[in-house]
Amino acid sequence: MKKITQIAFAFAFALLLVSCKNTKQKIQEHVSTYNNSSTIKGNGITSTAAKAFLNENKIEIRIETNLEGDEANKIAAANSFPDLLKEMIKNDQISTDLIDEGVKFDVYFLAYNNTILAQKLVDKEELAVLESGASTDNKETAKL
Repeated sequence: MKKITQIAFAFAFALLLVSCKNTKQKIQEHVSTYNNSSTIKGNGITSTAAKAFLNENKIEIRIETNLEGDEANKIAAANSFPDLLKEMIKNDQISTDLIDEGVKFDVYFLAYNNTILAQKLVDKEELAVLESGASTDNKETAKL
């Protein structure tokens, strides 16, 4: 009976070790899952891909479109980008668990020629702003 208990304990301990992943492993898993299954619907969106920067604890997400890189599209993208980010958070394409572990998501919304229409670095601070519905774009700093 004692032998069975020891074997069961050893098995449970091994299972515990296997299930504990460090942040870098979670980043790699998130990127792999994102690239294999994520779809984003929206005006002109043609593809999306994620890339891990393990040394920087960062995931870069590129959302590519068939849109022109003109000023009108930049303004439209800037207005709709926060809603897209909120939807990505809701769908766990931007993982709040990873953000809580210090991972940053650098999200780019690109024109067909890779011109940046909108870009946002989503970290703990930006996540709080997105969840509250406030904007960091019109922040004023104190003037001395």
